[in-house]
Amino acid sequence: MILLTGGSGHLGANLARRLLADGERLRCLVRAGSDNRALDGLDVERVEGDLRDPAAMTRAVAGCELVYHCAARISTVKGGEREIWETNVAGTGNLLAAARAAGVKRVVVSGSLAAVGHEPGRPSHEGMLFYPFDHAMPYEWTKALVELECWKAVVAGLEVVVATSCAIIGPSDYKPSRMGKALLDYANGKMLAYLPGGFEFVAARDIAEGHVLAMRKGQPGQRYIFGSGYTSIDEMVSYWREVSGTPPPRLRLPPAVVMGIARVVSPLLTRFAPTRPQRLTPDAVRLLQQHRSVDCSKAKRELGYQPTPIREATREAYQDFLRRGLIVGRHAATTGPASAAPHPATTSAAPPSATT
Repeated sequence: MILLTGGSGHLGANLARRLLADGERLRCLVRAGSDNRALDGLDVERVEGDLRDPAAMTRAVAGCELVYHCAARISTVKGGEREIWETNVAGTGNLLAAARAAGVKRVVVSGSLAAVGHEPGRPSHEGMLFYPFDHAMPYEWTKALVELECWKAVVAGLEVVVATSCAIIGPSDYKPSRMGKALLDYANGKMLAYLPGGFEFVAARDIAEGHVLAMRKGQPGQRYIFGSGYTSIDEMVSYWREVSGTPPPRLRLPPAVVMGIARVVSPLLTRFAPTRPQRLTPDAVRLLQQHRSVDCSKAKRELGYQPTPIREATREAYQDFLRRGLIVGRHAATTGPASAAPHPATTSAAPPSATT
């Protein structure tokens, strides 16, 4: 039996489908009252629990040999630091402690590119240390501390491997993610403008494969970065146009202007409309302008990782949204030969949305 946390998220939903396609018996940890549509129709055992509850983690891991920990609280908005820390850091500690006590053989924890060092003009690799003083968001801090919990567990005798994710593109994006929302806005003609920039993206099928490879071949106490290629937002918009047939927005906003607006608007929304989703926060704009790319040599060399094209992942994401009725059907004829069903081999760094 395998335990999967975060199965309702983009990464977890794709990993769940990959594991089921491999014939694995799967138990998914879900939170009561949360949106778990991503698991509907799947042959999985569901167990309710919260990462912040040690007793719930003990029940969740009982009888499991392997654990994939994909659950995390993601935010680019200031505020809610306590909840983010309790879920991401303390929650991971609770799960790892329960796994060690239950005799779990190995745990793969989803890491984030946010916890990997960045040097302008150079691809990030596993050896780059996290630098906490460069405008780090609470989420970035917690993902670095999550890895500390992992290494503490390794010292205590538990086999833990970190599978570091970049920004995910692909099907089974039910909540949906920031880039998923951007694709939906674009395809449905609701995108008025976009912000140039770029980031390292990873195909949903690739990050799911990366987790499986980390479980099978990864060295305990090591992290592996999985990306499918740096993609500029201009390139991403061209992919969206190709799959949807929708013309791109006429406005390509200067980053400096957007940053100025974000610095004024985001604090006001956080204070007076805290439940309203924010696409372009100052940190979101900052991340896009870093143009982060990664070096996956370690994963390729040690695990046999072979990434696939982001262009195809974009098509798969579009087809899945279309299948679920979230995109106007008039675009169906322009999508090409890709299947509308999610690929069985197909979610914790999420870059900011580049659109408005």
